Amino acid sequence: MSLTKPTPRTTRNTSALVVVTALALAGAAGDAAASFLSGETLDTAADVLSWIVLVLVPIVAIVVFWLVHVMPEKIAHKRHHPQTKAIQVLCLLSLVFGGMLWPIAWLWAYTRPVAYKLAYGTDRGEEYFEEHAAKARAGELSAQELAVLRDELDAMHRRGTLPSELAGVREHIAQLEAPAAATELRRA
Repeated sequence: MSLTKPTPRTTRNTSALVVVTALALAGAAGDAAASFLSGETLDTAADVLSWIVLVLVPIVAIVVFWLVHVMPEKIAHKRHHPQTKAIQVLCLLSLVFGGMLWPIAWLWAYTRPVAYKLAYGTDRGEEYFEEHAAKARAGELSAQELAVLRDELDAMHRRGTLPSELAGVREHIAQLEAPAAATELRRA
């Protein structure tokens, strides 16, 4: 097979064929339509779309903005952060200031309160202890979980940072452990 260079005459014939084909296809095309709807249907669809854009989209945007801005508060509550109330206030302030404080609240919710632990002897909020005390009263805590809870409350008591509500929880846990310890002594 030999490769020959096309002659200028062959190139002109090919170009002419392409031009004629393009003109034939352009002439065969029908009228163009910008929409699949027409008349009153098009007007109704435009009205519905405008109401969606003007009313529904801002409402959805506000709700999403609000949900994102209360997320640090939810995270702090889930993690039993001792400064949950302060994080909640920062989230509300962030809503007022257009979200500028939100990253600070997010970081604060995920940090471990080391200075709080140094000052108070725990890095958990009071609701953690109250929640676990309720589980202990219901008998839903294992002996190991009950011992960990008691140790944390004892450490806070030794530091002198145990609130009066939690002192009652500490006494209740001691009462729950007393019968269990007596039963274990009888078995031994």
